[in-house]
Amino acid sequence: MQQALFGGGCFWCTEAVFLQLQGVQKVVSGYAGGERPNPSYEEVCGGETQHAEVILIDFDEMQISFRQLLEVFFATHDPTTLNRQGNDIGTQYRSVIYYFNAEQKSEAESVIHALKEEGLNIVTELSPAPTFYPAEDYHQNFFAKNPTQGYCNFAIPPKLNKLRSKFTTLLKTH
Repeated sequence: MQQALFGGGCFWCTEAVFLQLQGVQKVVSGYAGGERPNPSYEEVCGGETQHAEVILIDFDEMQISFRQLLEVFFATHDPTTLNRQGNDIGTQYRSVIYYFNAEQKSEAESVIHALKEEGLNIVTELSPAPTFYPAEDYHQNFFAKNPTQGYCNFAIPPKLNKLRSKFTTLLKTH
């Protein structure tokens, strides 16, 4: 089992996307990259801690590769806007890949380079994995528990539609 740590805006959105993928065993929403131990959602959203909203993904590399996770990551959020995803603005919504080893770093650099070669202005931060702090329980599996919540209805379905149309072969079969 391997882990990936990504921030691509609101963790409700990224969690909903990655939970759909085969080989993904678990996704935990949380915070990373800030200065305060065990930050709260309110502190992170207030911009007081410099943490990003992130997801920690446990995945089986025999079923899905880190590169495939990266491809989904870049296709389902906007890696070209600094500290912003749609209406969510602030450093907590930055695009970031935290790598756990040299192989992940190299793979991420390769994917970023390829996207830049296509003409995209990628602003995604690439840094060693810092301490990860799980978010409060009510944030875990948020979309599945709150599918009619306003923000979820607005922001998540377009990401899931893109995932389903572009990555059909990577989806779990239920």
